[in-house]
Amino acid sequence: MAKCAICQKGAHFGNNVSHSHRRSNKMWKTNVKSVKVNVNGAAKKMYVCTSCLKSGLVERA
Repeated sequence: MAKCAICQKGAHFGNNVSHSHRRSNKMWKTNVKSVKVNVNGAAKKMYVCTSCLKSGLVERA
């Protein structure tokens, strides 16, 4: 699973709990996109989460 190159946000793990309280594994995936980003004046492809894109922490190429 991809991680955000800016904030290192990745997948979270936990349990699905049914009505009868039986537990099974669950994974929450992050909203990570592959985007072209300006790094030191050059375009580079990176994995960036949408919250970092929305907040303006990265500049798209």
